[in-house]
Amino acid sequence: MKHEVAKGRGATLQIEGRFESAVRERIDDGWSAADEELPPFRTTVTVERAKSVIQRHDSPDLPLDHTLNAYRGCEHGCIYCYARPSHGYLNLSPGLDFETRLFAKPDAPKLLRAELAKPSYRCSPIALGSNTDPYQPIEREWKITRQILEVLAECRHPLSIVTKSALIERDLDLLAQLAQDGLVQVFISVTTLNAELARKLEPRAVSPRRRLQAIERLNLAGVPCGVMVAPVIPFLTDTEMENVLQAAYDHGARSTAYTLLRLPYELKDLFKDWLATHYPLKAEHVMSRLREMRGGRENDPEFGTRFTGNGLFSQLLSRRFDLACERLGFNRGQLALDTTRFIKPNRHGQRNLF
Repeated sequence: MKHEVAKGRGATLQIEGRFESAVRERIDDGWSAADEELPPFRTTVTVERAKSVIQRHDSPDLPLDHTLNAYRGCEHGCIYCYARPSHGYLNLSPGLDFETRLFAKPDAPKLLRAELAKPSYRCSPIALGSNTDPYQPIEREWKITRQILEVLAECRHPLSIVTKSALIERDLDLLAQLAQDGLVQVFISVTTLNAELARKLEPRAVSPRRRLQAIERLNLAGVPCGVMVAPVIPFLTDTEMENVLQAAYDHGARSTAYTLLRLPYELKDLFKDWLATHYPLKAEHVMSRLREMRGGRENDPEFGTRFTGNGLFSQLLSRRFDLACERLGFNRGQLALDTTRFIKPNRHGQRNLF
């Protein structure tokens, strides 16, 4: 279902998930005025009662095997978000539903404490933000990520955070405490330095300049914060890679990584419609180059190549990244998160006496 571009929203198409048994199409039957004003897309948040919050995986190309997501859906509305198809499991659209119909897990801190307290639990760094941003706008009200950090800080548990929100500065007190013992590493995602492009790609995320300021403030507070150049989009953002790395380095980042645009499942149609809406003259060039970097497909789910692609242009992109990192001084000392300081909590929230 095609709709008008909504201010502050990323998707230009309301598409059914792949598990839907029916397809709906909007048509004009002559009974309503063509210029009838539709209600605005408002953000709603539904409480989700989860049974557990730590997800475990064995993906060989991910650095951490434990993840935690306090929210489903993300109000940032990034059109390229690879998590959009996950809304299909809820019988919701990966389009506007993903960025307007959100789910929060207020019991996550309590469930986390219970899981960490299990006799069988073995400490391994937990990644926050692997699916949806832990500091998306609704975190200001719900404060679930803040409570999760409080549990992890109390237990001396290591973690990694990926976000594109400056709201992370709110938790500098906890992050600095964790950083003193080598228990936290942060990456802030910077896709482009072009503010106009960022407003279309990531309509409810903070500006690129504000993200760079957050990188600087975190590092000045002693919290190791790097930059994720992600995703790299051919003909839209790929030429900015070196400039993004330079800007991040100037603001204190010393670690970095990048990923090539991924288009799993319904995301392919959503992204192509967004391209046709905002950049019609570039649309075919972007998709053609992406297919070249994905072995002739629009998406490559294979381990080892899904984040970087393959072929000549992928190799050139990787070489550019490596040369820029070498010239600037990125990734010269990898931070190893300390798992030896972990203190198992009491399952009922009380501190251990010994």
